[in-house]
Amino acid sequence: MADTPAPKLATPTDLPSNELSNVADALNASLADCFALYIKTKNFHWHVSGPHFRDYHLLMDDQATQIYEITDAIAERVRKTGNTTLRSIGDIARHQTLKDNDAQFVDAAAMLSELRDDNLKLVESFRKVKELAEEAKDNATSGIVDEWTDQAEERAWFLFEASRKA
Repeated sequence: MADTPAPKLATPTDLPSNELSNVADALNASLADCFALYIKTKNFHWHVSGPHFRDYHLLMDDQATQIYEITDAIAERVRKTGNTTLRSIGDIARHQTLKDNDAQFVDAAAMLSELRDDNLKLVESFRKVKELAEEAKDNATSGIVDEWTDQAEERAWFLFEASRKA
């Protein structure tokens, strides 16, 4: 049964379903990366240590909250296009492009650097969504992804600035 294609949803839209399918695939990849980045950010939030503990701990918690908040918007956008979205941790793992970090200990500076780089990869993912949405004339997705891109760029900037030496 797992290989049986999902039935076509009857979601009303005037956009071509094959183009929306491409947009949905890109959105689902971004969604998987958001979940992976959320978990990694919370992991680092829980395990950060050192002289800037409080600042980094709070920064990562704020960023994790922001990342988590967009997951629902992404999934709902996929559904509004008549497509299906991620269903499980395994499904997330199959779609994510960001690498997990299962290390027992990660230096605070390495945490900031890794999160910065992952946020910049997420920006690339969002730009792909934007490109596909514009090709599909999916104005709603094209417009909403701009905010997600700006948030990821801001997170990367904050992480970069927090990691700079005085």
